[in-house]
Amino acid sequence: MIRSLVREALNLTEAQPRQTASVSEPEHLIVNSLKEKAGKEFDRDESSKTLLTELDLRGLVPGSRVRVSPGTKLTPLASDIIRENNIQLIERTPRASSVAVRSVAIGADHGGFQYKEALKGFLADLGVSVRDFGTDSTEAVDYPDFASEVAKCVAANHVECGILIDGAGIGSAMAANKVPGVRAAACYSTALAANSREHNGANILTLGSGQVSLDEAKKIVEAFLSTRITEERHMRRVAKIDDIDRQYRR
Repeated sequence: MIRSLVREALNLTEAQPRQTASVSEPEHLIVNSLKEKAGKEFDRDESSKTLLTELDLRGLVPGSRVRVSPGTKLTPLASDIIRENNIQLIERTPRASSVAVRSVAIGADHGGFQYKEALKGFLADLGVSVRDFGTDSTEAVDYPDFASEVAKCVAANHVECGILIDGAGIGSAMAANKVPGVRAAACYSTALAANSREHNGANILTLGSGQVSLDEAKKIVEAFLSTRITEERHMRRVAKIDDIDRQYRR
């Protein structure tokens, strides 16, 4: 009885047409992850620095390209990483410029962070060495902290000039001007930037990211760094500013 049932079931299975499973071809997705990279001259821009450390190379994959300024020095560990990972160093070619300043300290609060990062590369293209005092993100911080650090660097003559960026450019100027020897000027045009240097001997430029576009900020920076105080009458008046400064030093 059981054998006949099994035989009957087998006969029915063989009688049914065998269905061929429809196997669809896998969809081919073309992912050109190299397209964006191929269109870039470099993968990371470190050309605002004069010393490259292992921290500056963090996160780079083997074969990456890093833009550096001519004469950039490397720490021993950075040299090892570059050699072992076949990292290519691409020297920046300074563009033609009339800037008269070769070293700058730069700082910003959260409102000026993005401008600061963009201006560092712009300054490097002008052949200017940059010391960055932060901030390092858009997380809220207090602008006087960074203004004072840049101002102290300028007052100590460690750099020739300073640049500070916050939302309006006014608060950073106020804070920086509390440091003896600093003459910070908030400028919103190239004319004001040149005037602040030629007439007032300003040694720190403050910018408001909410007041000027990034393109305008670059033009203001270049005008500031391309102008010097030269006339005796202006020097005499700036000397009087310094006399007032000395009267109130502790």
